[in-house]
Amino acid sequence: GTTPVGFDIDIINEIADRLGLEVNIINTSFDGIFAGIGTNYDIVCSACTITPERQETMLFSAPYINNYQAVVLPADSDETIDSFNDLDGKVVALQKGTTSDVLIGDYESTGTIAVKIVASEKVTSCFTQLTNGEVDVVVADSTVADGFVATYPDKYRIAYLDEAEPESFGIAIGKDNEALQTAINEALAEMEADGTIDEIYEYWFGSAE
Repeated sequence: GTTPVGFDIDIINEIADRLGLEVNIINTSFDGIFAGIGTNYDIVCSACTITPERQETMLFSAPYINNYQAVVLPADSDETIDSFNDLDGKVVALQKGTTSDVLIGDYESTGTIAVKIVASEKVTSCFTQLTNGEVDVVVADSTVADGFVATYPDKYRIAYLDEAEPESFGIAIGKDNEALQTAINEALAEMEADGTIDEIYEYWFGSAE
């Protein structure tokens, strides 16, 4: 529909409640999303992986969830994927500007694998393409994959999870907005201590970390 829902939405709404703030959700494509911080919106809370490159131009909150890269197949597929090398020769759907995009782009550009990348603005489009048989696999954040599999177990299954390369999600904040960073971190610490983050995680993904 038109109302954004999900793990990150619940996280940021809870933070706002604890800080006495009102949330205005700006729904935008992930590709180029960080450029809007400080102009179109104050923060980005959208499965943002904390990376050294991103930390050069923006602040991040403390991590609030761990993430991995996942390969998703149709639920009725009996194919085995043991590594990203097994994607060689496949048509891969992923969301533009994400760490999935960077990862598979690196594999492809270095000649490690030869794939056709179908990059979409919205991750929902990737899963629709998989359902329609337009692509062979979806590569996405494990948190995203978990959500789709939990909601549509008859359509999708996670074939491979790259647990060797864990990532941490944080809330991206303008480089000069240290006061907001501190306030968000204090709220996240409270939510971690009282079990709220685990409750939200369990609601969306089926079991607490």
